[in-house]
Amino acid sequence: MQTFSEAWRLISEADADLLAIVALSLKVSLTATMIASLLAIPAGAIVGIWSFPGRRAIVVTATSLMALPPVVAGLMVYLLLSRSGPLGALGLLFTPSAMIIVQTILIFPIVLALTREAILPLEREYRFLIRAVDAGPALHITTLVWDARFAIATAVLAGFGRAIAEVGAVIIVGGNINGVTRIMTTTIALETSKGNLELALALGIILILIALFINALTHAIVHLGTKYQVTR
Repeated sequence: MQTFSEAWRLISEADADLLAIVALSLKVSLTATMIASLLAIPAGAIVGIWSFPGRRAIVVTATSLMALPPVVAGLMVYLLLSRSGPLGALGLLFTPSAMIIVQTILIFPIVLALTREAILPLEREYRFLIRAVDAGPALHITTLVWDARFAIATAVLAGFGRAIAEVGAVIIVGGNINGVTRIMTTTIALETSKGNLELALALGIILILIALFINALTHAIVHLGTKYQVTR
């Protein structure tokens, strides 16, 4: 109970170190989610709308990468960004930028695959109408993405949920450096091993609250999407 009490004190008093860790975690995960979504939503729509050579391979690869072990992604990015790697000259290893890169890699296949699943039924429904009005590719994609916006928003939230809870990959590429690359999940692992359970528990509580918020927001979006489909 003393540990719980001290954890709540850190949260209620807005401890500076606690807030810095939470802020960096949100910055890294939100940035990675935004970049991955900007790339994956159009890509998922293209794969869902048009048939072309290699389409099935892309779908299979994206679906498989949804279960990509984070430590493997972290190792790949580490090899790319290390001094002896092809991108070592950029000096990105052990920086928040490296953490954003690895989280983007983890989120991208999730958003792509779920966007495709959301677009497919609408493509079948709107196919002849869009052909009848001779809509160009940009209008075609925009129309279907807008109509599938509730399902796509849920896909984006799923990607953010994976990013904010990630620990293995960001430790490898970020190094868990205090004040530089230390985020919530890596701090929880470190502080627990050191026996500093108060800070670890405070961050764990915040992480759970974020997860509950994401889950509630996902359910709200699904509910709105269902109501929209019924009233359309």
